[in-house]
Amino acid sequence: MFTGIVHGIATIIFIEKKKNIYTFTIKIPSCLSKNLKLGDSIACNGCCLTIREINNSYFICDVIKETLKTTNLGLLSVHDHINIERSVKLGDDISGHIISGHIMTTAKISNIFNVDNNYIIWLELTKQKFMKYLFYKGFICIDGISLTVSNITQNEFCVNIIPHTLFSTTIFKKTISSIMNIEIDFYTQTIVDTTEHLIKQKIKLL
Repeated sequence: MFTGIVHGIATIIFIEKKKNIYTFTIKIPSCLSKNLKLGDSIACNGCCLTIREINNSYFICDVIKETLKTTNLGLLSVHDHINIERSVKLGDDISGHIISGHIMTTAKISNIFNVDNNYIIWLELTKQKFMKYLFYKGFICIDGISLTVSNITQNEFCVNIIPHTLFSTTIFKKTISSIMNIEIDFYTQTIVDTTEHLIKQKIKLL
C-alpha cells in the first residue's frame, strides 16, 4: 500500500527489453535505499513493482507485458526520471490517500497553465470509461502523486499543483502530450459501481 506522497526521484540506468517483459535497473537517492529488501514493493510512477535485486543505491525489477500495456513504464528510456514511493509501514503517516499501486489507465496532458505560481494541468483519459469515477474535489493518483481533481469537463479533468509538489516530483518536466499513469480512488470506484448495480437491480424490478 502507498499514499501518493512521493519520496524522491529516481533515474532509469538500464532497460533490458524482451518480448513479454522489461527489466529495469533504477538508481534511487541513498536515503531511500536504507533497509530496502529483496521482495519489497516500491511504487515507480505510481505502479507497484517488486524488487528483484539490490546493489547499494540501485535496484532491479521486472515489468510484465500487461503492466507495460497499461502504464507509461513501457515508454521510458535510459536516463529518464520517475517518481518513487516506498510502501507504507505500520505506524507511518498517511498524508495523501490510500493507493494500491495498480494503474488502471493512462492520461495524456492536453494543456498546462502556469500563472502567478498557479500551475494547472489538464488531462484526457486514455480510457474514457473511467471518467465516471472522477468528481470535483475527489482524489486521484497521477504518476504516483496524490492529487485533487479541481475541474471536470465531458472529456477532460484538471489538477492544481502546489510549488512543493511541482519541484519534488517529475511533474515539472512534463509537457503537453506527456503520458501519465492514473489510479482512480478505490473507495470512489466502489461507491460508483455499487450505486450503478443497485440502480440496475431496481430497474429490473420495475
